[in-house]
Amino acid sequence: MQPSTLPRSEISNSAKTNSAKTNAAKAVRVGSRLGKYRLDRRIGRGGFADVYAATDTLLSIKVALKIPNMRWVTDDLISEFRREAKLTMSLEHPGILPIRDASFIDGNFVIVSPLATRTLDERIKKRMSFETAFEFTAELLDATAHAHSRGVIHCDIKPENVLLFRDPDTNTDTLRLTDFGIAKAAQKTISGSGTGTLGYMAPEQAMGKPSKRSDVFSIGLIAYRMLSSHWPEYPFEWPFPGSAAIRKRVHPSVIAIIQKSVAIKPRERFADAEKMAQAWEKSRLKAFRFARRDRN
Repeated sequence: MQPSTLPRSEISNSAKTNSAKTNAAKAVRVGSRLGKYRLDRRIGRGGFADVYAATDTLLSIKVALKIPNMRWVTDDLISEFRREAKLTMSLEHPGILPIRDASFIDGNFVIVSPLATRTLDERIKKRMSFETAFEFTAELLDATAHAHSRGVIHCDIKPENVLLFRDPDTNTDTLRLTDFGIAKAAQKTISGSGTGTLGYMAPEQAMGKPSKRSDVFSIGLIAYRMLSSHWPEYPFEWPFPGSAAIRKRVHPSVIAIIQKSVAIKPRERFADAEKMAQAWEKSRLKAFRFARRDRN
């Protein structure tokens, strides 16, 4: 994976441009161009930003463009994004998506990153083998553990923020966690809380007290969803829906790890993603043996 290539001067210049910008932002639509980028199709839409698959016409490569609604692009947002982007730039890890550029283009604030095949949110809607779910969880834990080791908390781990890239050599998907920067900045600037996405966040995040244990909680929910095809909902009382089915295909040690990760009280969870990752890897051998026995 290439490290983030977002130059600090670019972010600074963006902030200056924002201060002086007019209302002459170019209309954004499929088929149009923003600078050197041709917008091929829209692949995501939200209240804060839209995401487009685009072509860099100078380099002839495919990229993803996240374009926030201009009503949210304020000096405060740019300042907060500068801080978050500097943290993201230090996270050089194959499981973390790099930011390649962030600047104003034709009056629109544009964040450029590599283009994924699809999101985990799209993949999770189809049945997933135990092996795939286990490996995706391991990769997600590894990426988050890397961030935690550098004092960075994601605060918004959800399937939409987990991107899948197809490896042409193995014909399998690899995972990259995204939105360490702009999503977190947007949450703090727009809502003032920075607590994450409702339905995916740990209970203490709703109180404005996120920690590494909050990221652990979110990963536990995603792991359970992948293994059970059920999405637990607030108030997150164990056992979750689908628990009978998951016990038939998942070794008790894996279920115990998930149960600990989604404990309501933060102090009862793993301290961080690294601790959960260690437990997850320790369960690998017996978990895979159990899954194979279940199919025989």
